[in-house]
Amino acid sequence: MSFGTHARRVRDVGAPVARRHTALRCAVSEYCPLGFHATWAYVSATALPSPDLRRDSTALLRAVDLLEASRAVRIVEGASFAARRRAEKAAGLRTPRGAPVAQVWRPHWPTPIGTAPSRLGLVAAVADRHRAFRRLPRPDDTPVTGGLAIEGLVTEGPAARLTELHGRLEACGTAYLTALGLPDEAARAELSDTVTGIRGEVRPGHAALNHRLHQWLGFADLLGYAAAVSPAR
Repeated sequence: MSFGTHARRVRDVGAPVARRHTALRCAVSEYCPLGFHATWAYVSATALPSPDLRRDSTALLRAVDLLEASRAVRIVEGASFAARRRAEKAAGLRTPRGAPVAQVWRPHWPTPIGTAPSRLGLVAAVADRHRAFRRLPRPDDTPVTGGLAIEGLVTEGPAARLTELHGRLEACGTAYLTALGLPDEAARAELSDTVTGIRGEVRPGHAALNHRLHQWLGFADLLGYAAAVSPAR
């Protein structure tokens, strides 16, 4: 079913709240600009006052309104990017100009010009993904034989460096949450340096280590976005 169908079911105040709650989760599965779990955490936090959407009918309405408004902006963003690329290709420019393609599709919460994403929502999203990141196997949890062993495969790369980067990224997440989404410049610089270090460990092709690193970068990209749009301290 489409996002619109799920959104209409959320707004059906005559339906059981549990069914509308399920419809909201389905809507989030269709539109999740921060990833499913982070997007769910974002809309749940910003649909206050109830902390449990399964019991609050009006909070469900606020959540779907928030999701739909962001989706409308994302559709405009996508159409604008597609139109620009068509014009660039017609002019013989094969490489995109302006914002890199990767940045366009990395985690971000689209909002109308002149408005900012909810800091509360972003803190909730980062907190959810920070917990998930901490549950991932640590680099030093696996035996090392001439390199880092990932699921029985030995790959290049010093285990000590990867352990350091993992610890730094975890600390960056903790610092962001401790500051309640208001990191200072030192914290931003540390996060940027850590993410650069992790990207530097990614190997060409389908190296066994890459799967682990891309999991880290999924959290790092969300954290980097949240830190970048936070007000300066």
